[in-house]
Amino acid sequence: MLEYIFYILSAITLGTAFLTVISKNAIHSAIYLVICFFSLAGHYLLFNAQFLAIVHIIVYAGAIMVLLLFTLMLMNLNNEDETSKPILAKFSAVFSAGILGLVLIAALRKAQPENIEYVNSGVDYQSIKVLGNVLLNEYQVPFEFASILLLVSMIGAVLISKKEEKI
Repeated sequence: MLEYIFYILSAITLGTAFLTVISKNAIHSAIYLVICFFSLAGHYLLFNAQFLAIVHIIVYAGAIMVLLLFTLMLMNLNNEDETSKPILAKFSAVFSAGILGLVLIAALRKAQPENIEYVNSGVDYQSIKVLGNVLLNEYQVPFEFASILLLVSMIGAVLISKKEEKI
């Protein structure tokens, strides 16, 4: 039963991620991304990580998507303002994506699963206390860098959307 739920969630995740990338409307892409975030939270539930699933929904599907939607609406993207890319740029993008795909396929074909003997240490890694200690001790610098990156991107979006006064 869990296998079928995993495959359904995986299909939803991959499908909505693909639709996020190829959608021409930015608002539709944001909606597909929210659905993708919810299906990823379903994967966390399958791993028995309920806290991470709830935090993922609150942080990503809630806060980050609201920030992204506000940024999209602030920028006021119109189709008539958008310039068309030359055919050479489109071809080079498709060519690079194809090469990247071939490299990934070649790397994954040579990968072998590693059989590790798991020993139960008795520590509850699902505990919020343990997760908080790890996040704010071992991963404090990346955590702070992520918050600074989000702040700088929000300020940059506001500056980009600011209309210049014509004299």
